Amino acid sequence: MKLWDKGMKTDEKIDRFTVGNDRELDLFLAAYDVKASMAHCKMLHAIGLLSNEENNALLSELDSIGKTVEKGEFTIEESFEDMHSKIEFLLIDRLGDTGKKIHTARSRNDQVLVAIQLYVKDELTELRQQVTELFDLLLRLADKHSNVLLPGYTHLQVAMPSSFGLWFSAYAESLIDDMILINAASDIADQNPLGSAAGYGSSFPIDRAMTTEELGFKSLKYNVVAAQMGRGKVERVTATALASVGATLAKMAMDICLYMSQNFDFISFPDELTTGSSIMPHKKNPDVFELIRGKCNVIQALPNELSMMLTNLPSGYHRDLQVTKNSLIPAFQELKACLDMTTFSLRKIKVRENILDDPKYNLLFTVDAMNELVQKGVPFRDAYRQIGNEVEGGNFKSRKNARHTHLGSIGNLCLDEIRQKMKNYSE
Repeated sequence: MKLWDKGMKTDEKIDRFTVGNDRELDLFLAAYDVKASMAHCKMLHAIGLLSNEENNALLSELDSIGKTVEKGEFTIEESFEDMHSKIEFLLIDRLGDTGKKIHTARSRNDQVLVAIQLYVKDELTELRQQVTELFDLLLRLADKHSNVLLPGYTHLQVAMPSSFGLWFSAYAESLIDDMILINAASDIADQNPLGSAAGYGSSFPIDRAMTTEELGFKSLKYNVVAAQMGRGKVERVTATALASVGATLAKMAMDICLYMSQNFDFISFPDELTTGSSIMPHKKNPDVFELIRGKCNVIQALPNELSMMLTNLPSGYHRDLQVTKNSLIPAFQELKACLDMTTFSLRKIKVRENILDDPKYNLLFTVDAMNELVQKGVPFRDAYRQIGNEVEGGNFKSRKNARHTHLGSIGNLCLDEIRQKMKNYSE
């Protein structure tokens, strides 16, 4: 069944190509299509296009279909093009002519628009919860290991003293930037497009304010052409938020892979969180974090992928837009899995203390030594040369004593301030 079927048969090869994997992806969206159909049904009743009996019958059957979706029992067979055609078929099969009335004053275009935006809203809410959970864990780890020093690097060369408190809380505060983008994407998706129909509205006196309230949207996308232009834009902006979270996770995963190596040996994980080698019996590999790094790097390419799909499309609907689902829906699932695994693994991280006892880290404190001279009245450039000469002559004596007290430094992590900052964006 096709919603656009006029009785003329389409070549089977064309069907396979145009449908693609919509049936599989629509299983993620079916609950939202049912929800939007229920709101649409109530609105049609309110404006007199459905009788009380028709409205009640449609709502009852839609509720029944929704329950099968919730239980994982809803299927879209090959005889159906997508979730829309399957749901409408079920309504017609069970209610006859009443079922045929559900598509009044709407198009498959605004059906899929509203389903995707409801899906994006819910997925971003779940993502927000996962990011907050990881944020809270990172701040607890920062507090627990606040005084454990480790080397900081620039150009992958030993640079200045850092700490696990600084490292953990750096990634926590970075997640706040990601949360800001998640919120922005959510705000853009939180505009009701239902009622735009094929992109130019309807001659029926539909009540779009009513469906906006019924579906829990914050606002209405008033202009019907603008509503259709939201298709693709919502996905692209959402992809930017996903990519930002992915960038944070990928960078942290890379740090972890380095810090777990024998050459660094800053951290470790229980054996059950690592994997082995088929030939080297001593190996304990960070496969989880390597996969997080790889998967999140793929997600970072998503905004560009979607931008290339949408480049130079004129206003109005185009079938190209169907392809955005192929990218966005799997990306949500991958990123949520990466967040879950990151949080799960970091709960069991083991931090090594006394890292800086190794002589190769003696030069970490040259800047601190230079700053002490400056505080005693030595001009900065002279102090710089003095310490530089001591290093070159092999005479530098490291006190391995970092006294950093300004906001956001080793000695003043501002964890409470960072926690409050996240609270401002996550509530």
